Amino acid sequence: MGKNLVGNYIRKLRFDHNEMTQQQLADKVGVTRQTIVALEKGNYSPSLELAFRISHAFKLPLEEVFFYGENSEEG
Repeated sequence: MGKNLVGNYIRKLRFDHNEMTQQQLADKVGVTRQTIVALEKGNYSPSLELAFRISHAFKLPLEEVFFYGENSEEG
């Protein structure tokens, strides 16, 4: 099946939030830096709980941090 279809804007959001490091985000949401790396590269789809923790760390709705598929306008 190839890469996961769940994509995200984590890398961009980190830089938009005072250039937050991967380690700082990892510490905020309770995972390792390697998990953040894997998420940013699209090699890992987060659990629903982790996805919510990440979106809360950025104070954004889930759909502004993560998207499904090709990020088209069609849901």
